Amino acid sequence: MLVGTANMDEFAYGFATVNAHYGTTANPHDHRHLAGGSSGGSAAAVAAGLVPFALGSDTNGSIRVPAALCGVYGLRPTHGALPLDGVFGFVDALDVVGPFASSIADLRRVHEVMLGRPLASCNAGSLRIARLGGWFQRNLDPELDAGLGTLLTACNSSTLIELPEAERARAAAFVLTAAEGGHRHRAGLSTQSERFDPATRDRLLAGLQLPASAVADAHRFAQWFGAAMQRLWDEVDVLIAPATPCVAPRIDQDTIQIDGLPVSARANLGIFTQPLGLAACPVLAAPLPRPGRLPLGVQLIAAPGREDRLFALAAQLERDGLLTFSPPAEETR
Repeated sequence: MLVGTANMDEFAYGFATVNAHYGTTANPHDHRHLAGGSSGGSAAAVAAGLVPFALGSDTNGSIRVPAALCGVYGLRPTHGALPLDGVFGFVDALDVVGPFASSIADLRRVHEVMLGRPLASCNAGSLRIARLGGWFQRNLDPELDAGLGTLLTACNSSTLIELPEAERARAAAFVLTAAEGGHRHRAGLSTQSERFDPATRDRLLAGLQLPASAVADAHRFAQWFGAAMQRLWDEVDVLIAPATPCVAPRIDQDTIQIDGLPVSARANLGIFTQPLGLAACPVLAAPLPRPGRLPLGVQLIAAPGREDRLFALAAQLERDGLLTFSPPAEETR
């Protein structure tokens, strides 16, 4: 039964769910803070207890960022595993649709319904676990850094793996998103640009100005990066990484600190989600236990088609109390 539709960034282009036409979605844990985006309305609805699950799309982190900031579970499935019928596309090589839920069991149940079959069973104790280092260790909230360390220890691992060229992967994702998004909306931009959210319009117009050589370079890099990440699965079964660098910024907060510099908060909430979209891997966003506080979330990453490993590990960590949904305080509901 369809309960309703949820707010989002216009055309899924953003990490905040700030929409010039439909307003800003507030974080259920503190209404002064962002819900994240672009599928922030779906994440907020689940976190607030309005629905048991909701759907979103993920191109650069649009499920994983709001899941982390709202403290719920969210799944970016393997690219191409689920049909995109009825979805208004953004970037064909990156777009997926996936669920949000407040428990791993519910998330798995919804994913299996969408997939049309049950996932294979998997023994979490047999999985080789590692933490992503390098780019994924910089600019972290100290409590998030500590939480990732606790998860790794609980998995009886101390392995740290550096994903090659993760920062360049993020740049390539930016280029591909801007270029394809701009061309997808070219007709509308030329005939009715005044109807676009100004912030969305400006990014799409900028994408139209990108030289073809830059876009071709980004496509070539994406192929190289996907192959490089594929080789990691010879060494490890699941990678653990942060989902966002920090808790949800305030709605009126323009900047966050990245590498010691103030940068746009809304453009940089996806610094850890954007690189992974290039690799077609399934990624599960999961909340650390933080009752009464703004949530922090992590990403669990596996090889394409191995969602079973993600659910097995997340379920074990949830049983151990190391991942859990913490409902918003009563006064914020």
